[in-house]
Amino acid sequence: MTSSKKQVIGGPLEIGGRVLSLSRAIRAGDFVFLTGQIPMQDGAPMTTGSVEDQTRAVLDDVTSTLALAGCRRDDVVKAMVWLRDRSDFPGFNAVYGEYFPHDPPTRSAVVSDLLVDARVEVEVMAYKPLGGEI
Repeated sequence: MTSSKKQVIGGPLEIGGRVLSLSRAIRAGDFVFLTGQIPMQDGAPMTTGSVEDQTRAVLDDVTSTLALAGCRRDDVVKAMVWLRDRSDFPGFNAVYGEYFPHDPPTRSAVVSDLLVDARVEVEVMAYKPLGGEI
């Protein structure tokens, strides 16, 4: 596939029977951009559980979405993290390190109110050349 146009990855994103007005992921050339992902459980936002539980749920979904684009976690070059509470950072960081143990991507993290009553949201960008390996 050699196209300069953007390609939507994955089907529509739906929560609670409502289709959201965003794409799960977009490939633009050699880059894949994932929308910010919150922890989900049985098709609904995960509003219970520890930050570690919620981080695992988010990063498992990130991994699945990357796979839809032909990418792996090793292809992630940038992550943006939103945490609801500053005290959640150590727990988040410990789990994040399990998912990105070697050559982790660049990352920014902020404390912010989230639109959903979850503890964490993660957005990533991956680099995967259309022609194959880098």
